[in-house]
Amino acid sequence: MKKIVLLMISSIIFMAGFSQKYNIDSSLNSLKVKKDSTLLALRKERDSSYHAAMHADSVKADKDYKEKEKWEKIKAIAIFPVLNAGENSGVIPVKDPTEIPDSNQQYKLLFEVTFNNPDSVAKEINFSLAEVARVINLHVASGIPLKKITPVIVVHAAALNALTTNEYYKEHFKVDNPNIKIINDLKNIGAKFIACGQAMAFFDIKKEVLLPDIKISITAQTVLSNYLLKGYVKYQ
Repeated sequence: MKKIVLLMISSIIFMAGFSQKYNIDSSLNSLKVKKDSTLLALRKERDSSYHAAMHADSVKADKDYKEKEKWEKIKAIAIFPVLNAGENSGVIPVKDPTEIPDSNQQYKLLFEVTFNNPDSVAKEINFSLAEVARVINLHVASGIPLKKITPVIVVHAAALNALTTNEYYKEHFKVDNPNIKIINDLKNIGAKFIACGQAMAFFDIKKEVLLPDIKISITAQTVLSNYLLKGYVKYQ
């Protein structure tokens, strides 16, 4: 009887051990299947993301190329009737315009310049001064005689840096002042430059470092109101 009982106990222990071993192997196998499935999904996601990124880069590159190509075509036909302050100051010819400005009246143009180029493009003409040149070019291209155009350019905020001598500009921006030529060209067609005294104090720009023939006002605000009341058209 004892032998039978011992045999039964041994069988139960053996079966329990077998069952435990079987369950562990099954779990490990299940985990391996899940791992392989996860890795496959991740690879597919990675490949999908890679192809999506490649496609996005391709689309962006194509768009950038088309923009550059368009700009090159525009630059090829642009004209500069009076002033050349870089490619942004040109005029695109328009064939047979049907709205023509009155070339007999006086065009009194008031420009407010406040923008200062970032240091990364300090070697380029002040973007706002290039726009002043463009507006004057547009008027002349539209048939308005240059003698009928009276530009007044009031400069304040950090844009005052554009009006400084080459020595001052080079000391602060490590490059020659690229604005001197266009400023002189504007003066030569009768433009008046007025610096804001308040901004000069805020930005610590002394009268001595301004280019010759730059007028100084107590504030740009009274310059603006004064010329607006005189009938000047304001540009920013």
